[in-house]
Amino acid sequence: MSQTLEAPAPAPSEPTNRVRMGLAQRLLSRPEVGALVAAIIIFIFFLVLAPSFRSAESFFTVLYQSSVIGIVAVGVGLLMIGGEFDLSAGVIVYTAGLFTSMFCWYYGVNLWLGAALSLVFCLLIGFLNGYLVMRTGIPSFLITLGTFFVLQGANLGVTKLVTNTVSTPDISNIDGFDSLGKIFSSSFKIGSVTVWTSVLWWIFFVLLAAWILQRTRIGNWIFAVGGNPDSARAVGVPVVRTKIGLFMAVSFLGWFVGMHQLFRFNTLQAGGGVGNEFLYIIAAVVGGTLLTGGFGNAIGVAIGAFIFGMTSLGIIYAGWDPNWFKAFLGVMLLLAVLVNLYVKRMATARKVG
Repeated sequence: MSQTLEAPAPAPSEPTNRVRMGLAQRLLSRPEVGALVAAIIIFIFFLVLAPSFRSAESFFTVLYQSSVIGIVAVGVGLLMIGGEFDLSAGVIVYTAGLFTSMFCWYYGVNLWLGAALSLVFCLLIGFLNGYLVMRTGIPSFLITLGTFFVLQGANLGVTKLVTNTVSTPDISNIDGFDSLGKIFSSSFKIGSVTVWTSVLWWIFFVLLAAWILQRTRIGNWIFAVGGNPDSARAVGVPVVRTKIGLFMAVSFLGWFVGMHQLFRFNTLQAGGGVGNEFLYIIAAVVGGTLLTGGFGNAIGVAIGAFIFGMTSLGIIYAGWDPNWFKAFLGVMLLLAVLVNLYVKRMATARKVG
């Protein structure tokens, strides 16, 4: 007698609580998508209302304006993903330039030496910011606010002590000016359009930061320390080193922009940079970085900086009162916070049961 064998029942599938999202939902869960949509709308808006905005020269001027904010905003964005703030980022840009200029002018030394010593000084400030935050437990908002006031006062006081004015002397005749200028503040022509190398440096730093965040172990550490430092420490993430490194990255990029400002204009005002720290933070938030840390990316921060550049110059090209720019920034910041919260919920959506 033949016997029919039944096929074994398939094993039950592993239960999962992850929501299966469609393409549209997956796109919306990307940190930079909200900023990209806003950038497209703003671009079209000024394209229609400001005729001078339509030229290639205007577009590359917008890119230049974006790059000056965007380079430091990359570091600030990484730091915010890591769960911290740096309110001294705007002032340290001018601290770097003032240090280089006055040191070399007063002692009559090559600008390469002054730039190197300025870099060491800026990195030391970043290290101290991070070290104090991690060792004292005081919020980074307060630590770096103190650093902000110290640097602001020192910039003005030391500059006036050395030069008897609140601006630095012209350094264009000091050795090393031409060679450093080629690195930090040179430009070239594409047809009739002037392209500043700061735009290329900005793109480089954005791509480098994006690669670090998405492709390296350090990127995983940054997200981990920003999301939950205690859990990150429990699985072996070097929380202290990671956060100190992020503060030093902000200082390095601040130094870089400080060198650009110095070698483009030859002289600096000691009171410059105040308020720029908020522009860096706004660029990061508009680009999809959460104020609570653990979420965001470098591309989004770059788009946020581009929105800043478009708006600051688009208002001028349209012939409007530039005082409206600050009002626009406030509205953009509020909208970005609301959009970012929604995007965060989309990205972390889970099925119940």
